[in-house]
Amino acid sequence: MQADSHERRTTRRFDMRLPAVVRLEQEEEFQTETQNVSARGVFFYLNRTLPTGTRFEVTLTFPPHITLTDAVRVRFTARVIRSESPLPSSRIGTAAMIEDYEFLRSGGNTDFLSALQKEWKATN
Repeated sequence: MQADSHERRTTRRFDMRLPAVVRLEQEEEFQTETQNVSARGVFFYLNRTLPTGTRFEVTLTFPPHITLTDAVRVRFTARVIRSESPLPSSRIGTAAMIEDYEFLRSGGNTDFLSALQKEWKATN
């Protein structure tokens, strides 16, 4: 297997299909599903192109089988860094860099939340 000389990822990406809501500054909302997530980025498909540099907000929930505790909701702001050609279904791949995040979970066990916050802070 040949190494990709253009690879710029510095954190591990996890293939996670999680329901997500993308909200643009104009208050438009889109339901989607993540394809992969890392501490610094997210990739998902939309039915429209978001221009490079577009800022938006995403809210998603990490389910209990991932957190090994309660479900954890996360809201973050991100900026589009790349859009990919449409798939045959007209969906357009969107890669974005996470700029800021906020955990929305209240109550319950905080072990996973604390560990996740430490990892995200260490990589940002």
